Amino acid sequence: MKKDIISLVKSSGVKVGPPRLTRYEKARVISARALQLDLGAFPLIDVSNLPKDPVEIAKEELRRGVLPFTLIRRLPNGERELLPVSKLIELEKKLFGFVEI
Repeated sequence: MKKDIISLVKSSGVKVGPPRLTRYEKARVISARALQLDLGAFPLIDVSNLPKDPVEIAKEELRRGVLPFTLIRRLPNGERELLPVSKLIELEKKLFGFVEI
């Protein structure tokens, strides 16, 4: 089991930072998307069964991995990496079985 996780992490291609979204990245993505929704952006999912709160809609969009956001992770030495949020959510689901938000 541990070897499977290690091989999954190595094959993920994530070089900078953990192979999942940190709690700070999640908060930033949710807040940015909630602001977009509040300013009139269309939801990317069916919201008929969700509360009309933009934060809850943004959380569900993140949980489902449909947000077209890209994170930039940087190290002090100047190295940086562009990571699609959907890829990190997919990795988190494979590693832990769920996405904690």
